Amino acid sequence: MSRFNEDTSVIHEGEDRWRARLDGAWNIGDIANGGYAMTPVLRVLRTLSGHPDPISVTAHFLRPSLGGAEAEIGAGLIRRGRTTGTARGDLCQDGKLRLTVVAAFADLSVPVGAPGALGLEPPAIPSPDECLDRSGLEQGIDLPILSRVDVRIRPEHAVAEGSSEAVLEGWIRLADGSEPSVLTLPLFADAFPPALYPLFGRIGWAPTIELTVHVRRRPAPGWIQARFECDDLHDGRMIESGSLWDSTGALVARSRQVGLMLTG
Repeated sequence: MSRFNEDTSVIHEGEDRWRARLDGAWNIGDIANGGYAMTPVLRVLRTLSGHPDPISVTAHFLRPSLGGAEAEIGAGLIRRGRTTGTARGDLCQDGKLRLTVVAAFADLSVPVGAPGALGLEPPAIPSPDECLDRSGLEQGIDLPILSRVDVRIRPEHAVAEGSSEAVLEGWIRLADGSEPSVLTLPLFADAFPPALYPLFGRIGWAPTIELTVHVRRRPAPGWIQARFECDDLHDGRMIESGSLWDSTGALVARSRQVGLMLTG
């Protein structure tokens, strides 16, 4: 079992209740990464939905989740249809609601409409070996999560305040060599530095308020290429858009999140 699968596993305790443990190795500073913290909930919702692939995931982060602590998950089915199932779940720790997720699931191996495709092509960027490890960036915060994910940043975007644009590109994979899956894509969409980093420099913890990920395809084995852009920042609240491509160049996920750029 991969560390990702092990560290996001759940135990069913009956009456729409499950139990999980958030491992501190996925932390950003002292807080569990949001994309990681919502994954045990997604595992529960996938089972309830009756379909294998999360095609739309929306998570609201109400309080920081605690890495290295037990969690309770409460979940229920909203509707199960022939092609899509939708469910909702909450994650609580220490008696407090930490995050809530609504997700729709389908089978991405089964076409549901007329043939034809539109999608973004991946930008041309240096290979992972030519990019810089995220651990080398001056981010102003400890990153235990880098023991679990291997994140490489395009050299031009790895310099604090080194760009005139809030754009960040790079590559990601699980550090233990496990291949990507539909469940890793929401995590990958939330595991990079903020796109504001090349423009403003050290940001530290940039908490996510809401994250939506649309999974488009099951990823092929290998590195996942990523691009994130922020073109909307006002009074410390930012909106960031992201795209993920697999090793074949296929667009596998899109993301959109509202977050905070904290000062001090």
